[in-house]
Amino acid sequence: MDNAAIRAAVEAMLPETRRFLCDLLRFPSTPGLEHEEMLWLEARFREAGVPVQRRAMDDRLRDDPDYSTPVPDLEYAGRFNLRACLPGNGAGRNLLLNVHTDVVPPSEGQPTPWEPRADGDTLFARGACDDKGPLAALFLALRVLRQLRPGLGGDVIAHLVCEEENGGNGSLAMARAGERADGCIVLEPSSRKLFTSIRGAVWFRLVFHGRAGHSGQAGRTRSALLMARDAMAVLERYHGDLLAASRGFPLFDPYPNPMPITFGHLQAGNWPAAAPSRAVLEGVLGLLPNRTKEQVCAEMREVLLKGGQFAETDFELTFMYRHDCSVVDPAHDLPQGLQRAALALGVPLTMDAMTASCDAWFYSRQRGIPTVVYGPGTLAVAHSRDEQIAMADIAEAATVLTRFALDYCQAR
Repeated sequence: MDNAAIRAAVEAMLPETRRFLCDLLRFPSTPGLEHEEMLWLEARFREAGVPVQRRAMDDRLRDDPDYSTPVPDLEYAGRFNLRACLPGNGAGRNLLLNVHTDVVPPSEGQPTPWEPRADGDTLFARGACDDKGPLAALFLALRVLRQLRPGLGGDVIAHLVCEEENGGNGSLAMARAGERADGCIVLEPSSRKLFTSIRGAVWFRLVFHGRAGHSGQAGRTRSALLMARDAMAVLERYHGDLLAASRGFPLFDPYPNPMPITFGHLQAGNWPAAAPSRAVLEGVLGLLPNRTKEQVCAEMREVLLKGGQFAETDFELTFMYRHDCSVVDPAHDLPQGLQRAALALGVPLTMDAMTASCDAWFYSRQRGIPTVVYGPGTLAVAHSRDEQIAMADIAEAATVLTRFALDYCQAR
């Protein structure tokens, strides 16, 4: 199949893909609220002739040790992920594509977050680049592959998953279901980069227990708010030590701080003149491939207890989600083949490290499937009031994915 035929098919289907994306953006599909969108997607894939099946989720998922809880009390009865598949003849490699259907809540001041706004070729809305633009590129690529009927040797499989934004519970469910493939591409906005190394992260919650009292009772009170302040200083020092020990990974080293610590939420007290007895501190700490999530969780507790500043009874440390890193050798045939496909189309594709975490590790670490991250759009505007994506970027990514699938799935 020559590249001109792929480009022509993509171009012909692009206006319909734009309408598909605009309709998709209108679903306020924050984590836990993807159900109506999933029903709609199921119908659209079937109308396009792409075989799709539901993969049911249930409340037992909450008992999984890798289940994530930034959004509490989610229910799963009746909810599902989707598995689409263009079957091959069994002679080639199977390619898996993952994309998430949920989005973060609107940004403060974001105009019409659920009604796409167009500026020429570019669409603005919540989820435009993260991750509904990549989803539209996947849909377009599958339709082109089906229309061209190239006689695939291996299967092209797609996982459309819930709850990536709150830790990846949808991909966790799909990993536990036992999918097999020779290679996986997680579709996230990547700015014409191919991420072969993706950092991990832990989201943490610290609850401090002090002694409440009047501001005039110095020495008899212990402010839980000041305990949280002191803990932030301890954890920042730990982060500095961890960052220094995490150098030596060529794709991460160009970044001054590829694994930051962020304190995103602190709540304490109800009166200016009273020391609070309770404070809650929440944040996220990145990690690189020299540490596992289990090691980082244990080390955070150790540094808080070291030196006698805090006793075990002073705080409770829990983790809302824990992600390991995902790494594939840049010389591996998966990223090399994807880069070759892009270059054959005149698309520059640079291998790099992703300084955010995503669902890639569920496939690489849980299923042993070599996994990379690639997709249209840029993370620079994700989760922002100016979130956007250009249809030209969607067309380019769909063309690259189609070319790569044709090449990759032909032989083992």
